Amino acid sequence: MRERVVIKWGGGLITDKSSLCTPDLEILEQLAQTVSDCIQHDLDVVLVHGAGSFGHLRSKYWRLNEGFLPHARFDKDEKCMNQREAVNTVRQEMLELNAHVCRALEQKNLTPVIHPPHLWAQNTGPVFSGNLHRFHEQSEGQVHVTFGDVVDVEGEPQFGILSGDDLVVRLAIELPAVKRLVFAIKGVDGLLRVPPEQASEDDLIEIWTPEIEFKGVHESSIDVTGGIGLKASRGSLVASHGIEVMMVNGGKMERVLNAMLGNPVRGTLISDKQ
Repeated sequence: MRERVVIKWGGGLITDKSSLCTPDLEILEQLAQTVSDCIQHDLDVVLVHGAGSFGHLRSKYWRLNEGFLPHARFDKDEKCMNQREAVNTVRQEMLELNAHVCRALEQKNLTPVIHPPHLWAQNTGPVFSGNLHRFHEQSEGQVHVTFGDVVDVEGEPQFGILSGDDLVVRLAIELPAVKRLVFAIKGVDGLLRVPPEQASEDDLIEIWTPEIEFKGVHESSIDVTGGIGLKASRGSLVASHGIEVMMVNGGKMERVLNAMLGNPVRGTLISDKQ
């Protein structure tokens, strides 16, 4: 079996997060080329992408991350009358974003194999339920693709948001032949010692362990998962299994590719060691 890399494209990287359901087609085309290049280097790719403006804005308004809220009051929006309708709408919008992702891959002569989580996964967090056998077989030129989604949850919550940052944990740890996990994020080179707007090149944390403090932007008015902090904590969990984890600037394609290939690159190496 060929070696594999799990790559996470941040939702904020591949969409305009401030404008509902707006993909960044130029970035998608460039990122798809890195996947093609990776496969040309005999490394198979499992791709997970975030939601960005296709999921976070509506999910935030309808508080889908909190599960079913029978006593909460909501004003209807242009598509939804209630939380149940919002669940279905967000799922459909994620499929729309996924179609843009897959179209970019197909334009590079790759074959995406799509796995919408609401069809096979249950519950949330890094120990979500769901059989990963569907990801095991991978022919040359195929790219397994999945994404953050609204999934069914057992018990009172009924539904919740399974983040792409949780999906990558089980994919990286449980799938055979995975050598590394790469987070491609927007606008920063990795984890920083100071807020991004104050940072110089010297403020990049090149090797991060859980006791090191960092500053990042978590758009709490938009984001319904955990922002860059969730990526760091989930990356550390993966690193504890002996898998290399890198966080790089997703707008720098040569860095994304080099990180996927395991070459030295500017970014943050995430470790579990104290």
